[in-house]
Amino acid sequence: MNIAIVVAEFNSEITSKMLDLAVEKANALKMIVKYTSTVPGVFDMPLLIDTLLQKKDVDAVVTLGAVIKGQTKHDELISHVTAKALADLSIKYQKPVTLGITGPGMSDRQAHQRIRPVAERAVEAAKKLSEELEKIRK
Repeated sequence: MNIAIVVAEFNSEITSKMLDLAVEKANALKMIVKYTSTVPGVFDMPLLIDTLLQKKDVDAVVTLGAVIKGQTKHDELISHVTAKALADLSIKYQKPVTLGITGPGMSDRQAHQRIRPVAERAVEAAKKLSEELEKIRK
């Protein structure tokens, strides 16, 4: 199974660790990471993901990002809009796009605590969804 990983540069002290763990998990699950792409922030992911999903050698896209709460509700806006766009792309192309994006309403401490579980689950979800889709399509 071939995947692409799209990682946000914003909060890179968190997302760079998420990327390392996601690649490690993909390798352990015998998945091939065909593309690794970075974007400035999670809001910037949909356009790149749309392009990746058009590729025949991409079976799923794993997203990685951390949206940490600030002094306004900007984190909520970014998280909700991005999650909706990713779900829409997954349905449009009939390929998994997993949500390895933490937040909203999350503190910096919480973001650090969620690095490993979120990164690994995002990769696991891509594999599981692809397998389930394959069963249904047969």
